Amino acid sequence: MTIVRMIVMTFLLLSAVAAPAGAADKPTLQQVKDLTLQAADIIRRDGVEKARPVFHADGPFRYGEIYVNVIDLNGTWLIYPPNPRNEGKSVLNVRDADGRLLVQDIIRTANENGEGWVEYRWLNPASNAIEKKASFVKLVPERQAITYVGLYQ
Repeated sequence: MTIVRMIVMTFLLLSAVAAPAGAADKPTLQQVKDLTLQAADIIRRDGVEKARPVFHADGPFRYGEIYVNVIDLNGTWLIYPPNPRNEGKSVLNVRDADGRLLVQDIIRTANENGEGWVEYRWLNPASNAIEKKASFVKLVPERQAITYVGLYQ
């Protein structure tokens, strides 16, 4: 059994605890934090390339509005499930709806604190409206990467 398959099977079993009962259920901030920490552990242990198919697949790391983002410390997408074509592109100077340098805030939070919440305003594709969003950020220094998962408020 491949390591990726073992990871997927393990997290599918854990998803009953880690994820909401149904994809339509809105997760809690604590669930988003826990999911980010689980994703960081996978990146730390297995690396970005092995984690990519796990995070791209529908399941405990991608459901409803939830998906795992991974960037490097320079603000380049390493994993971006909504649009994998953007992986490898720099998003360092991306601004939120209020003009804040969002990715720079994510990198700063990760570097200064190791983990934490970043709040911003972003277009919610489900409502087509600018809404408050909070992302939990976790530094993975062993891989020079940052994982984060966001939740519309």
